[in-house]
Amino acid sequence: MIQLSQVSRSFTVGDQQIAALRDIDLNIAAGDYVSIMGPSGSGKSTLLNLIGLLDRPSSGTYKLDGGDVTALDDAQQAKVRSEKIGFVFQSFHLVPRLTAAMNIELPLMLAGIPPAERKARVAALLDNYGLTDRADHRPDQLSGGQRQRVAIARATSMHPAVLLADEPTGNLDQATGKEVINLLEKLLEQKVALIMVTHDPVIGGRAQRQLHMVDGRITNEQR
Repeated sequence: MIQLSQVSRSFTVGDQQIAALRDIDLNIAAGDYVSIMGPSGSGKSTLLNLIGLLDRPSSGTYKLDGGDVTALDDAQQAKVRSEKIGFVFQSFHLVPRLTAAMNIELPLMLAGIPPAERKARVAALLDNYGLTDRADHRPDQLSGGQRQRVAIARATSMHPAVLLADEPTGNLDQATGKEVINLLEKLLEQKVALIMVTHDPVIGGRAQRQLHMVDGRITNEQR
């Protein structure tokens, strides 16, 4: 499903070139559970952003479902991102003024899903994630765990093939974090490819594939 070939990413800072990713080769299939670990500055989030089409490689190719997405323009990449990729972030990134139900519905509205189908999908997601009684609550009226459940529901509302999670338990206590990881892992039953950046070796160790990064390179992989 995901194929990165000799992918590098460099940034210009002042008069210096900083290599964030160096010659990454990576293949991820449907249903794969992959954790990405390494010290700060090792390139973990850069790699996740590139897979999520939030960034572009400086060199190399990225194929998603067999199609080369490297050369797509911004609008084409945004369409692929909307249809195939979901995101869960450490800081939730919910819209403060919208209710839980409206946050979940937002990607469906942007994708032009008809109102009746939107309503049915949102109701099902609220029920699946135990949020029905919180549907009309804004993010500041929800606990951290509830906000992350809303974020996961929103990320899966478009039935993505790939779910990217960047430190999804970073702002949660241990018990709530475990609940969130269990919810994410349930998505593997639907053959979603789950790719998670984490600093926590216990959480990272739950993945079927554990990638370790140093200085922009994948230095080893454990299975």
